[in-house]
Parts: sequence; structure tokens; C-alpha cells
Amino acid sequence: MKGSIFSYIALFFGVFALSTSAIFVKLADAPSAIIAFYRLFFATLILLPFLLTKRELRKELMGLSKKQWKLGILSGLFLAIHYVLWFESLRFTSVASSTVIVTLQPLFTIVGGYFLYRERYSRAALFGCLLAIFGSFIIGWGDFQISGQALFGDILAFIAAGVISGYFLIGQSVRKDLSLVPYSVIGYGSSAVFLAIYALTQQQSFFNYSTDTWWAFFGLAFVATILGQTIFNWLLKWISSSVISMSILGETIGTCILAYFILGEIVSLQQGIGIFIILVGLGLFLVRQALAK
Repeated sequence: MKGSIFSYIALFFGVFALSTSAIFVKLADAPSAIIAFYRLFFATLILLPFLLTKRELRKELMGLSKKQWKLGILSGLFLAIHYVLWFESLRFTSVASSTVIVTLQPLFTIVGGYFLYRERYSRAALFGCLLAIFGSFIIGWGDFQISGQALFGDILAFIAAGVISGYFLIGQSVRKDLSLVPYSVIGYGSSAVFLAIYALTQQQSFFNYSTDTWWAFFGLAFVATILGQTIFNWLLKWISSSVISMSILGETIGTCILAYFILGEIVSLQQGIGIFIILVGLGLFLVRQALAK
């Protein structure tokens, strides 16, 4: 499986599914913590039958060590913090600006992979990484707003990028000895609990939302999380967190395309150039990393 064409096809499918996140968040008329809670709560409910109906998975869950439980729950905490920060940033700055900044996570993951897992990167791979990040900035540059409110949203998105990198780095370690469904249920379930507690402290309502908002919650859970985030969790057993984080830069492309069809946002020439640069950078990084193995 490792390094196979199928794994990279699955990776890019996951990236496109994840690209729906910002769109669904914009369509959901609810507080950030509530949106994040239902995203992970529904995702946990979708995966739970697979865990409960398979004996080997139940046995694996019951046999987890204290360390594995702690790391799984810690990953859930990181995921909860990430979603609250990112969804909140979308309330202060634009979709493009927030998505561009939050997908800067490779900067954190590559540094973490170097020190934690002794991963090495060729100059060509690092150049590809910087090139893709530069392409993301080209897409979002015209959308960055010089105002205190937008700057606050951009800062939240940047912190969210660092936090989700921690989530993937933990997952790279845990997934080596733990199957996908138990790992995802522990991470998503604990994250939903953290988010529920946070929402309660903020006195936010869990009900009384429009039908469109409930559909957005479900879309986030099934499309962006099960078909996106969970695919990344699955691939962590064969692909490093740095490669996955780099590929998530492609989320900017998917978001621009979806924003055009769903939100009516026009894809400008500047965004088209940025998309092309991201594709070149991603291609260079992934090819160089594959050849290095």
C-alpha cells in the first residue's frame, strides 16, 4: 500500500472532500463550537456501528494501553481546538484568506516530522513545498483585508494551522498500532465531548437551527470528515503526516472551485495562476518524496 498509486488517488479524493469544509461552515447559521460539535458528533455516530458490529475492532479497543488512550484523547483535544479556532476565523475574515492561512500547516508538520520522526526532505521537495505555499498566498492575496477584525481572523487561522499539525503528528504515531475505526472514534468522540463542554460554558444552544443549517452539519460530518479527514487518518499508516499536510494545500483549489459553483464567487485570473503554482509545487514535493523512499 505504501507509496502506491491508489494511496495517492485516495489522498487527493480526501483533499477535495475536505475542500467542502469552509463552504458548509459558511452555510451553517450557528456558533463555531456548535458547528464543530455536530461535525464530529455525527461523524462519530456514522463510524460507531462499524466499531460495535466487528468483534476484532471491539477487542482492539478494549486492549488499548493507557498511553494509546491518552494519545487518542489528546488528538481529539487538538482537533477540537483546531475547529473552534478555524470556524471562528471564518467569522472575521474571508473564506479565501482563512483557508489559505489554515493550510500553511506543512510549515509546522515538516518541522515536527524532522525532529520527531527524523524525516528528511530534499532541496527539491522543500522548494516544491514553498512554491505551493506561495501559490496559496497568490490566491488569497487580493482577499486579505487590512483591518483589525480581518487580522484577528487571520491570526486565529494561523494558530489553527499549528494545532492541526499537532493532530496529524500524534496520529502518525498512534495509527501504526491502531486500526482506523477505533482511532477515529476515539479522536472524534473525545473531540465532540470537549466541544460540547466548551459550548455549554459559552451557554450556546444545541437546538433550534434551520433545516439548511442541519444539512450543513451533516455535510461537514459525512463529506468533509468521513470522506476527507477519515481518509487522512487511514493513510497515516502508510503516508507521513508531512506528505498529507502538503497535499491539504490543495484544499485551497477545491474551495475556490466549490465557492464558484455554490457561493457564486468568481475564480479570477490571479486565483487561476495561484492554482497552477500550487499544482506544480505539490507535484514536485510528492514526486521527490516518493523517489526518496
